[in-house]
Amino acid sequence: MPVEFLGIAATGDGSETSPRTTAAFDRDYTLRLARAHEDHGWDRVLFAYGSGAPEPAAAAAFLASHLDRLQILLAHRPNVSYPTFAAKTFATLDQISEGRLTVHFITGGTDHEQQREGDFLTKDQRYERTREYIGIVKKAWTSREPFDHEGPHYRFNDFVSDVFPVQQPRPAVSFGGSSEAAYAAGGAEADIYCLWGEPLARTAEQIERVKEAARAAGRTDQPRIQVAFRPIIAPTEELAWEKAHRTVAAIKARRESGKSDPRRRSAGAQPENTGSQRLLEIAEAGERYDRALWTPTAAATGGAGNSNALVGTPETVAQALLDYYDLGVDILSARGYDLLDDAIDFGRYVIPIVREEVAKRDAAKAEAAARAERDRHQLIAVQA
Repeated sequence: MPVEFLGIAATGDGSETSPRTTAAFDRDYTLRLARAHEDHGWDRVLFAYGSGAPEPAAAAAFLASHLDRLQILLAHRPNVSYPTFAAKTFATLDQISEGRLTVHFITGGTDHEQQREGDFLTKDQRYERTREYIGIVKKAWTSREPFDHEGPHYRFNDFVSDVFPVQQPRPAVSFGGSSEAAYAAGGAEADIYCLWGEPLARTAEQIERVKEAARAAGRTDQPRIQVAFRPIIAPTEELAWEKAHRTVAAIKARRESGKSDPRRRSAGAQPENTGSQRLLEIAEAGERYDRALWTPTAAATGGAGNSNALVGTPETVAQALLDYYDLGVDILSARGYDLLDDAIDFGRYVIPIVREEVAKRDAAKAEAAARAERDRHQLIAVQA
């Protein structure tokens, strides 16, 4: 199966290891980072969502109007707009980008962050709302006739959009989470299910849970699986590990100084979302897993988001990514700590290795299938 690579579409140059030197939305930096991805083999970039961050749909429209190939993954929280309005926004952006949009729906991992923008629902209520929201957006994208809706969270009459996506029947829907409520909602609605990087065995368990949820929802297909990492690469293993330890030291220094990104700060000491709790549990159990997975970066951030690292030479990190591909992961998300330089290095040195090895695997599978078909025909001929 084909493999795709997802990077980050940051609008400023700050990260967990270094303060921002640009404005929150810097046109030049946003475009330069995106072009680095487009020029170095990446397939799409994520416009993330934060309560105080620049509005991602507008930033994505800016990017789409300047680049021709790079695809866009747009993060969206249902609490910030009505679903009919969101559907029109997404359809318009798909028109601007000429069919390059995927929408990632975020239910919300912490009460504190949700309440920053007036969302006081409980976690279970948020998942119920997200599932209803996605269903409305899908219908608005595809229905040419007016329709009514009355549900637990939304009610309207006689809506029909005058703008539709380029992609038919609709753009893909992306979703993530590690709780039972997340599996149920994403298993039912998602075209792409997103996971944070965990050890191979635990990732395999989560993939099976997603598949079970999709079957329970009555689906005959399965969501594609995406897994996210923070790669730390260098020309030698020794240099990569030195870089990894410097990275963790820089993360800790910024947190201890109180100068880390305020959008990542939470009112509570322990994360509320299951995904972050899992990352901290894994980090407490051990620092290194499998071929190259390293957990101190996650521990240093308090399990904040995509934070487990893959450490090593480009060859080591590529082989580690291929281990996940062999589990059934066909979208690999990666984001370094120096956003621009790391995107270039990963694109130059890691992506080509992974693509070459995937092509070899696909060719071997095709040959095996062809051989099995020849053997079947020969057996039929003998029996006749």
